[in-house]
Amino acid sequence: MHLHLKIWRQKNGDQPGKFVSYELPEVDEGSSFLEMLDIMNEQMVSKGEEPVAFDHDCREGICGMCSLVINGEAHGPQRATTACQLHMRHFKDGDTITIEPWRAKAFPVVKDLVVDRTAFDKVIQAGGFITARTGSAQDANEVPIPKPVADKAMDAAACIGCGACVAACPNGSAMLFTSAKAGHLNLLPQGKAEKDERTLKMVEAMDKAGFGNCTNYGECQAVCPKEITLDFIAKMNRDYATARVRKFFSKAC
Repeated sequence: MHLHLKIWRQKNGDQPGKFVSYELPEVDEGSSFLEMLDIMNEQMVSKGEEPVAFDHDCREGICGMCSLVINGEAHGPQRATTACQLHMRHFKDGDTITIEPWRAKAFPVVKDLVVDRTAFDKVIQAGGFITARTGSAQDANEVPIPKPVADKAMDAAACIGCGACVAACPNGSAMLFTSAKAGHLNLLPQGKAEKDERTLKMVEAMDKAGFGNCTNYGECQAVCPKEITLDFIAKMNRDYATARVRKFFSKAC
């Protein structure tokens, strides 16, 4: 298949970028999207041109590195699919494909399609852990956890931190990411001890990093490759309100 590519090129975060057009005459429809970019880069290198920089790692939909906006949609047109899992059979011969990086204040462009997602690390460092002694693996029945609770916690833990939710949100909000990372610990017995402190610190870190506020557009849920729902945002809002009240009365006493 023959493709027309419009790719965002930007030398670094201090210089302006622009879309540059490329022609890719022979692409196998069985190739993944990132393999298609590899083919293009190989052709560019053979011509002495600078290849396009883009993030990638596992290419199995696990690591969350493949941060691409494809034809205006984070991770492309397929639902519950990361960019690395997207295949060229979902496009047509002669298609024009526009590829750009995540667009968010908290995710500054490093080069071309690569953005700096250090802001996510800061949110995790603020409270994405437990102080309970873990040691070796415990017996499965030693800490009874109802299956619905365990299932809900696992749904939240599925978040790969790719940042698609931020890129899709008109406000550049990280509420879905933060609520998933806080939620999977807050739901479990091992994470209950720091629940209030964790929620307050992670929300504070999220705001400080420059992410916007959630106004219930729902775009984050629509593009999440792991189909994490807005229920976690609602839960974090409840946890946050409760933590604020408890903190207020603890100081008053």
